[in-house]
Amino acid sequence: MRLLPLALCALSLAACQQDAPPPAAAPATTPAAAPVVQTTKRYDIDTLLSNLRLSGATISPDGSKVAFSSNASGVVNVYEVPIGGGEPKALTASTTDAQYVVQYFPNDERLLITADQGGNELAHVYVREADGTLKDLTPGDKHRADFCGFADDDQSFFICSNERDQRYFDVYEYDIASYERTLFFKNESGLFPSAISRDKRFVALEKPNTTNDIDIVLYEIATGQSRNLTESDGVEANNVQAFTPSGDLLITSNRDAEFSKLVRLNPDSGERTVLFEPSWDVAGATYSPDDRYMLVYVNADARTDLTLLDANSLAPVALPVVPAGDITSATFSKDAGKLAFYVASSRAPGSLWSADVGGQARELVSALNSAINPDDLVEGEVVRYASYDGLEIPGIMYWPKEASADNRVPAVVWVHGGPGGQSRLNYSALLQYLVNHGYAVYAINNRGSSGYGKTFFAADDQKHGEADLDDVVASKGMLIATGKVDPDRIGIAGGSYGGYMTLAALAFRPDEFKVGVNIFGVANWLRTLESIPPWWEAQRDALYAELGDPVKDKERLTRISPLFHAKNITKPMIVLQGANDPRVLQVESDEIVAAVKANNVPVEYVIFPDEGHGFVKRENESRGYAAVLKFLDEHLKGTK
Repeated sequence: MRLLPLALCALSLAACQQDAPPPAAAPATTPAAAPVVQTTKRYDIDTLLSNLRLSGATISPDGSKVAFSSNASGVVNVYEVPIGGGEPKALTASTTDAQYVVQYFPNDERLLITADQGGNELAHVYVREADGTLKDLTPGDKHRADFCGFADDDQSFFICSNERDQRYFDVYEYDIASYERTLFFKNESGLFPSAISRDKRFVALEKPNTTNDIDIVLYEIATGQSRNLTESDGVEANNVQAFTPSGDLLITSNRDAEFSKLVRLNPDSGERTVLFEPSWDVAGATYSPDDRYMLVYVNADARTDLTLLDANSLAPVALPVVPAGDITSATFSKDAGKLAFYVASSRAPGSLWSADVGGQARELVSALNSAINPDDLVEGEVVRYASYDGLEIPGIMYWPKEASADNRVPAVVWVHGGPGGQSRLNYSALLQYLVNHGYAVYAINNRGSSGYGKTFFAADDQKHGEADLDDVVASKGMLIATGKVDPDRIGIAGGSYGGYMTLAALAFRPDEFKVGVNIFGVANWLRTLESIPPWWEAQRDALYAELGDPVKDKERLTRISPLFHAKNITKPMIVLQGANDPRVLQVESDEIVAAVKANNVPVEYVIFPDEGHGFVKRENESRGYAAVLKFLDEHLKGTK
């Protein structure tokens, strides 16, 4: 079985899509000088957030229903819908903390659910009983727990928890009927549990040496002995996907290559057999419950391609026809005859679909609010340019419909989180909101972004706020060269690591951007790296190798931390911050805001008392994004 992975990416902004009232639209026309008068329907942020944010999919044991998570009530809860179509039914009714579906039990309709408290990322695992009551399987207030899969015989399940030692995730085995548990694997190495063999003899662990170099370690339960299965002199990322029916490991690996392939690894001989090798990264793979099929995900130029294979012959199996887009979170029914999955695009958030394998597909829950005409929104386009040193940088370009050589528009360079994240061709309420209101947006995938090969991914290591920032600055040249962007009205924005890049641009390249939008961004790397959550212990060294050690590299981290150079910031900025953020502490934003205000520079500061590192509540997201547009309209669009 494949365990749910623990996050390796240190700082990534939560996805932002939600639900609310109908639109208050007002037409806007192009300037009179334009040869054709063009009207663009303007949407307020509540309308664009009124799209549902859907996630998770699990099919009931009898194949009749799909459970999923939705923010239809304004807070994420768990719902259920007939697999053939019908009205969703709410299964939970939280009004405070987001609750996410995990999986049905294998032989009845009990559900596993996960939720944290106010965005603190200390998630617990709950079971929703047949009578609708919720039972916390991992009670306590200082630890984090994740569901880690059902045993192959369906008589037990596993939960990973750091309750014994906040630095390490142990694996507990729970009886499927009584929920009595035993300690299955005591984790004294600090590595990530990634999969448990079908016979329960082995635990496969991931050992992150750096964010670009990951080994697989096999631990034998009976003997307590462990072996590194992927040790080599090179830099390579090896990630566990599952144990095969024969006891081998199904992994992704970029050994001797730029991109990850799907590989079968024999744990005894070390023999590797390549099963699937596209021209992009294989991002994941899973077996159907009966081992008949294998689903393979490929990160193909910022969009997910899904391939279905016969697990024995590896011959392709036809997938149902669905609209073009990003296909994610596919899951099988118990008999492997049905699939549930999401389809998303730049103009529409992920909607829930179901299909018969080899048959027809149907949309079960549309995430797009009927008040929105998708033709009013814009499809992202992958655009590449040569950076300051000639390196090709990809990104996603969003043009407002009124942009032209006769009507040059203001622009915003959007920087993703991570630092090793990736801007992708999917729906962002914030980006569509800005584009709909007349801003060109370039969602850059600067060096250090994932999805473009391991050399590109490592190209910003120990160069953050310098080499990657120069990519961002260089993107201005591409935007100006289109002839559709006003060169005097270009701003920068981003969340999490992208928020850091915003601050870095304002502090270290103070004349390049007119304004900055910082959402949950790092201002002081010394504090952030010293205060990383204890459950990141296994990746601490990897983070230090990429970003810097706060002791050994204090001088460099001080040099690239905007807080210590805030006197250079002369351009207006807005800062959004969650009070419960465990990754970027509120004090980071408090201090940078105070420092910039001391420069007599316009600063707006919006704090959300009930959010963590990202938005889970629609009302907060609406208030934050409305403040961003108002700020840009005043300080960027209105300037010449």
